[in-house]
Amino acid sequence: MRALLRFAEGPLRGPGRVPDPRLVRAKERLDRLDWWPRPVRIGRVRIVVTPLLFRLRPWRRFDGFATHLVIFLRHAGVGDDLITHELCHVWQMQHRPITMPLSYLRTGYDRSPYERQARSAARLGSGTAGA
Repeated sequence: MRALLRFAEGPLRGPGRVPDPRLVRAKERLDRLDWWPRPVRIGRVRIVVTPLLFRLRPWRRFDGFATHLVIFLRHAGVGDDLITHELCHVWQMQHRPITMPLSYLRTGYDRSPYERQARSAARLGSGTAGA
């Protein structure tokens, strides 16, 4: 299973771990928003590129998917908007760790308020909010 995953460079744990620069840029964008009581914490968040995950039926239509501590990507070359979108989901789960993921069962993906917020975060941070 480990062979299927390609982790971001650098040590996975410990005080010497340098955060992925893509996460740092996305955090900077989210830190400008005051949507949650505390800023997003990226110290334990990892980016994992795993194209095979996105061949599975539930994830075929996506290029990224976030869990509480991992952002899965279809390929490494995604832009900052997608990383910001997925990191926004991590931020949401840091504040509502059970409610947020379970909300998709009630609302579905397209009508999810968490999805709308993540799309807005990516749009507002990219400078194309009015476009």
